[in-house]
Amino acid sequence: MSEKLYIHLAKRLWQASSKKKSIATPVVKIAEASIALGVCVMVLTISVITGFKNQIKSKAIGFSGDIMIQAYSNNNSLEQEPITLNKETIRKIKANANVLYIQPYAIKNAIIKTAHENQGVVLKGVGSSFNWDFLKANLVEGSVPAYNDTSVSDQMLISKSLAQKLQVRIGDKLLTYFVSRKKNDSTLQEGYEQRVRKLTIGGIFETGFSDMDESMVYADIAQIKKLNYWSSSQQGGFEIKLKNNNDLEAETNTINEYLDQNLEAKSVKEIYSTLFSWLSLLDSNAVIIIVLMILVAVINMISALLILILERSHTIGSLKAFGADNTLIQKVFLYQSFKMLAKGLLVGNSIGLALCWLQKYFKLVTLNPQSYYVAYVPIEFSPIWLLTVNLLTVCCCFFMMLLPVLIISKINPIKTLRFK
Repeated sequence: MSEKLYIHLAKRLWQASSKKKSIATPVVKIAEASIALGVCVMVLTISVITGFKNQIKSKAIGFSGDIMIQAYSNNNSLEQEPITLNKETIRKIKANANVLYIQPYAIKNAIIKTAHENQGVVLKGVGSSFNWDFLKANLVEGSVPAYNDTSVSDQMLISKSLAQKLQVRIGDKLLTYFVSRKKNDSTLQEGYEQRVRKLTIGGIFETGFSDMDESMVYADIAQIKKLNYWSSSQQGGFEIKLKNNNDLEAETNTINEYLDQNLEAKSVKEIYSTLFSWLSLLDSNAVIIIVLMILVAVINMISALLILILERSHTIGSLKAFGADNTLIQKVFLYQSFKMLAKGLLVGNSIGLALCWLQKYFKLVTLNPQSYYVAYVPIEFSPIWLLTVNLLTVCCCFFMMLLPVLIISKINPIKTLRFK
């Protein structure tokens, strides 16, 4: 019965405030608006930052895999040291339940020469087992090359930005110059020779990851092996793609345990350490924004509740005079506060999710990919984080609202009724 009574009293007080001009009415509206604005900003912040992190991580992983195996070497030469993985090591890596695939690659620096431009590039050699899913998803023209183990292909894949800079298109043949160590020459200071290959553009991709788009060219790994005088079993390195990369450091350590001392495995976080450090700063920014928004909402809620209590001090005195205890009256005002909070949360989440939906599917807000690695503001919904933020807002506001309702116990019914 007491529960129904405080809800009934709260509704009557709310209706009475709505019918007459009340000081508390605009304050309540402001409190609701601040909660709605705060929640909207938090929803947008979490969705945008989650989208940024996942988009950029996926692009970095698309170019290098989750883990890369390379030769452990201290030399500063631009030439990649060849490595060989024995069948037992490859078997152990593939036996790891979290490993999706392992694929060989090789890197070689080159200069592409056209009638208009000379451009330094990084030639990434891949083979028949290479997974093209990432590049297929970002292909804008042509097709990905089909390499095999029996012949050497002259097909290559370049980025849209590089194609525009070189003023070339699909089907064009480009002279590509390399500097290679002479056959049977193991020195690093001398014994180099210039070699040239004519490669044909088979496809053009665009990932928006400007640092890689402007320099990365994909070609047949057999071309690099021939240029470097490597055997068929030698590779520049291996890329490993994981099914789940949440514990990347532990997985990298596990892979290192399989390798010989002259080899090392590095995670994508180590390879792109600067990029991932920048991404970690986004988390700090998100925390600061969320704390500030919750703080603003809490302050406005407390202010609104205090004004409601002070404006209704005579009503509180009357209720006490008729035998109502402090707990019942406190529940009345907490119920009113909870209605304000619920309305603010509903409006804030609705607006925030609507804006996220518009951006996700219509890409209204664009960005400069040179600075942000993406051409538009990426959005990704994270139900767990959204639920966490809403629960955090409710808990903080509710517990902070317990402070002003304590004033109710200090209100003297005799004094309030005397000085109406």
